[in-house]
Amino acid sequence: MPHDHHDHDHAHALLPPDPALRVRALETILTEKGLIDPAALDEIIDTYENRIGPRNGAHVVARAWSDPAFRTALLEDATAVVSELGYYGRQGEHMVAVENTDAVHNMVVCTLCSCYPWPLLGIPPGWYKSDAYRARAVREPRKVLADFGVTLPETTAVRVWDSTAEVRYLVIPQRPAGTEGMDEAALMDLVTRDSMIGTGLALNP
Repeated sequence: MPHDHHDHDHAHALLPPDPALRVRALETILTEKGLIDPAALDEIIDTYENRIGPRNGAHVVARAWSDPAFRTALLEDATAVVSELGYYGRQGEHMVAVENTDAVHNMVVCTLCSCYPWPLLGIPPGWYKSDAYRARAVREPRKVLADFGVTLPETTAVRVWDSTAEVRYLVIPQRPAGTEGMDEAALMDLVTRDSMIGTGLALNP
């Protein structure tokens, strides 16, 4: 049977149980063997976490802000719409777009693990995968939002969406005031990764 032995010299037997520590331990082992360059790895992670991924989502949001027909189609069938833009693949097979308004603020969490729309937002941030966020986002969403610097009016309801392996969510943040004359490219710069998860707001121009 697999692993039915007493050889404890294998690397997996020496790895810590916590996923983050396991990743760090594996990175250390691979670095010591000369198989990876830590600087290059950090650059790749930064690119996918903060640049390539979130820019895709920002493109979708900016288009929704500036094109009413696109916005309607996106809210009706996000999977089809984002696929037409080329944003599809693993971790993004079934997408749902939810829109923030004065009445409702949407926020996304994955209570079981870290399901996340990679084609649109890139690699999930560390806090999104943390036990604290996954538990508190459901129990006390307003307090979690406050921790991120977001304070909403009492009249605004907070709706929490649980991302799963079957469905992943994209939050369409409210368009900031004073952006009426901005083109799509300029609007993209106002859309942050956190605003598309619901733990942040779009930037003011």
